[in-house]
Amino acid sequence: MSNRLASQTSPYLQQHADNPVDWYPWGEEAFATSLHLDKPILLSIGYSTCHWCHVMARESFENAETAALINRHFVSVKVDREERPDLDQIYQTAHAMLTGRHGGWPLTLFLAPDRTPFFGGTYFPPQARYGLPGFRELLPQVAAFFHEQRGEIQRHNQELLAALANSQPRAAAETAPDDIPIQAARTRLGQVFDAAHGGFGSAPKFPKPADLAFLLRRYAADNDLQALAMVQFTLRRICEGGIHDQLGGGFYRYSVDERWAIPHFEKMLYDNAQLLAVLADTWQASGEMLFRETAERTVAWLEQEMHAPEGG
Repeated sequence: MSNRLASQTSPYLQQHADNPVDWYPWGEEAFATSLHLDKPILLSIGYSTCHWCHVMARESFENAETAALINRHFVSVKVDREERPDLDQIYQTAHAMLTGRHGGWPLTLFLAPDRTPFFGGTYFPPQARYGLPGFRELLPQVAAFFHEQRGEIQRHNQELLAALANSQPRAAAETAPDDIPIQAARTRLGQVFDAAHGGFGSAPKFPKPADLAFLLRRYAADNDLQALAMVQFTLRRICEGGIHDQLGGGFYRYSVDERWAIPHFEKMLYDNAQLLAVLADTWQASGEMLFRETAERTVAWLEQEMHAPEGG
């Protein structure tokens, strides 16, 4: 039997229409039900091409036993981040403040009836593994905490709401901008650069084309040869590694290891679009033919595999 998501226009929400979870779309009906029943809200944010969203759906939301626990303790709300990027941005920021960690999808948050989160994470496995608590064990514990520690939740919620308010963009000051934030970003990228394998940070490793584009602009503006060298070295390792589909063309989303050898097998149009621009700019800056050839192969893959029949 279908739940309330069957009437939604989002393809992602419709994918969950036959879950045994009693899903609500984001809206007043869910919030009023949460308040009336005095149940916390389980908020799940994802999108239709998100690998771990589908894993958690298969393991937990399609499981009758887990769904019964969810329905007993929570009012459950599903959100498509591509339909509501505004909500996703707010709750990703709240997740970072709550946990001190980067967010991602699926985003799994537990909210008070006033929609303020008090606990959460991203992907939770059904049983404890990967250093993560099991979702089935977690659900009754979170519900018990909500009912037994209401005063503590309200205090933390006030602090979180104040922090969120302070995080909103403020009106520009009437002083000339300086390059202090730019220099700080440049210093930080140098600190986290992986001199052995290219890229930034450790596994799982994303290409981060925006960071590479930023370094190219530092080279163009300041003749920062070290910035250009970091971009060239990173792109060489990416182009020669497994994250680049050596047979079919195009780039996978990220590498599960620090050497760019083992890809996560998912290709996204926007990742390839951003990398294509960086490859072209780096070829212009350096004259290194590897980047031009890889850009041309990426364009060929995009035209062959990513074009819709109507031309989009």
